[in-house]
Amino acid sequence: MSVSTPLANPVLRVTPASPAEAAAYFGASLAFHADVSDVAAALTADGDPGFVVVDSRSTESWDQGHIPGALHLPTALIPEQAARLLDKSVPVVTYCWGPGCNGATRAALALAQLGYQVKEMLGGFEYWVREGFEFETWEGRERRDADALTAPADASDCGC
Repeated sequence: MSVSTPLANPVLRVTPASPAEAAAYFGASLAFHADVSDVAAALTADGDPGFVVVDSRSTESWDQGHIPGALHLPTALIPEQAARLLDKSVPVVTYCWGPGCNGATRAALALAQLGYQVKEMLGGFEYWVREGFEFETWEGRERRDADALTAPADASDCGC
């Protein structure tokens, strides 16, 4: 466990975790989260991505824009509708508006409590759009230029 060091700079004031603790933490994080680029790559590759994407926002938010192929299942409706709409053998990736919203976390919790394997898509719809991926609105499909602060300007992926 990390111990405070009184004279260290703000970064090292709390001693970094041991490599074993860090590996356990970061490995667990990847078991719970997926990023926008990885979800987009899986959805656009040939074949079944092996998961379903769930937009947990309101109908008004869904109408403003959503990921093509996503299933609209607002968090409040998960208890009554998940069994009818989702297969427990297929992992679920939830998303909401973006990093400032914990709606995807609440949806992931509700689904996990019902017995679904679930991951949360980091960045949500905001970063989907900011990274330049196609989205749907009630008017049809759209795409915006990628924001150079969230996606590489001249590469197909970030190399992460």
